[in-house]
This record gives sequence, C-alpha cells and structure tokens, in this order.
Amino acid sequence: MPGPAANPLEALVLDLVEGVLRPRPYAEVIEAWRTSCPRLTVWEEATDRGWVAFRGGPGGALLVAATEAGLGALQAAGRLTPARPR
Repeated sequence: MPGPAANPLEALVLDLVEGVLRPRPYAEVIEAWRTSCPRLTVWEEATDRGWVAFRGGPGGALLVAATEAGLGALQAAGRLTPARPR
C-alpha cells in the first residue's frame, strides 16, 4: 500500500480514522467532512477497509468509531503511539 505522501486519499482516510478515535455522533462527523470533495470516497475507503465502524449510542444516536484495524493503520502510519490515549 502506498504511503500517505504518494496517495492523498490515504492521508484523508487516516485523518478520518484519527478523528473518530473517540466515538463521535455520525451527524458531527459528517458535518466536519462536508467540505471535503472526496468525502464519499474517504468514507467508502475507511469502511471498506474496516477502519471505522458505525454503532448505536445513547438515545439511539448513530456513532462512528475507529476499529482495531483502524488503530493498527494509524500506528503503521506513525500517527498513533502506545502512549497516546484513545
């Protein structure tokens, strides 16, 4: 897999995963990404790779969260160290 510098989409997918290290409401995440032109491609890549997952939250809210595979991708890219809290 090419590194983030070689593939701008890769960097954006990692940005998304990093943004949901702490589970966030879907509406909040999509609002933050609304100005990203390749937003749907980023979402598709992150979910296809199993790096983010959707789950139910309090009051029936839909949450987006990084998965263990997403954490591994962040670690491999040097974006997550063992000392950094989730």
